[in-house]
Amino acid sequence: MMITFALWLVAAVVAATADAPAYGAELIFPLEQKHNHSSCVVKAPDKSLLVCWYRGSGERSADDVAIMGARKQPGKPGWCPRFVMADTPNYPDCNPIMHVDGKGRLWLIWPTILDNHWESALLKYRLSSDWVSPDKPPVWSWQGVLHITPKDLGERLDAALKQMPDFVQQALGKWYKPTVEKFPQKLYHRLGWMPRVHATRLPGGKWILPLYCDTFSISIMAITADDGQTWQISEPLIGWGNIQPSVVQRKDGSLVAMMRENGVTKQIRVSESKDEGLTWGPVFSSPLPNEGSSVEVIKLASGHWALIYNDTKKGRHKLALSLSDDEGKTWKWTRHIERVPFGKGSFSYPSILQDADGMMHATYTYSIPEGKSIKYVRFNEAWVRQGDPKKDE
Repeated sequence: MMITFALWLVAAVVAATADAPAYGAELIFPLEQKHNHSSCVVKAPDKSLLVCWYRGSGERSADDVAIMGARKQPGKPGWCPRFVMADTPNYPDCNPIMHVDGKGRLWLIWPTILDNHWESALLKYRLSSDWVSPDKPPVWSWQGVLHITPKDLGERLDAALKQMPDFVQQALGKWYKPTVEKFPQKLYHRLGWMPRVHATRLPGGKWILPLYCDTFSISIMAITADDGQTWQISEPLIGWGNIQPSVVQRKDGSLVAMMRENGVTKQIRVSESKDEGLTWGPVFSSPLPNEGSSVEVIKLASGHWALIYNDTKKGRHKLALSLSDDEGKTWKWTRHIERVPFGKGSFSYPSILQDADGMMHATYTYSIPEGKSIKYVRFNEAWVRQGDPKKDE
């Protein structure tokens, strides 16, 4: 039975110990008809949560799309009223992510879409050292454009094209020819790059900003060792449909990028790096299903990996959290955060982090026939390991 939310819904199990299953959920704001999508959540020094997302009439046709934000104070139900984080007048602002750097500054990184096509995305950022407040937006001290300049992208695309199997070319259909025609055009190399999930901070202080473009349906990494003063751009990850990468580090220091499938395999795409993200191995398909929706993977304090994703090959009516105790080789535990019949709801574009107490916090796009919102859930590993309840429970 579909549950209609009014202001917010909380369903919580209070954990008696750190090992007891714990779960709670609520909507960040009441259901509405506006498009609310692509959230990102961070933890503030005062233990509050800050979430951002984009809201509007539709970024592919309208120019009223802005980046919104809201805060949740620790130990209190509900979220503060929404506020604007960024709004370029008469342009859609989309796909925001936030990152807290080594200096404690908050980064907001997002693309402004110049002509309602993803290929025209202009990557921007804002910085704030004054971003912790009970109910107000961050105070921005700087704003700029983050220029992404891949090296020899046209030549790399040409070389990868020669290795493309015929069945992939046929499956890409109408997308194939106009995309190949853009290979030599520098403008398309430098525009179109967008973030989707958190940046990954490495032990030495370097952080990696995963990016992708729909122009060529590929991914790339922007890497900084000095908290954004200078950037290196990695080799592209070219797999004809691998976008929206999420990066996690193994115990041996190597990196794994898990990516949305935007091609023909209907499975999560994967690539590996042994030099902190500068170069990447071949893009291959994992056994995990993906219908063309964002994923995020993080390393937990336990050493386990947590993956939040739509575990379907069609539709976004199920949103799952899977745990791995062998660095992604297998995923032994899965529990659904959302699960309704096909066509009865859409739950996607998740963002996830883990708190010092072991609780995981996630936000995601929540859309049911009654309306749309961004939903917030909190849970721990024990809750996931319980698995889905039986249908008669």
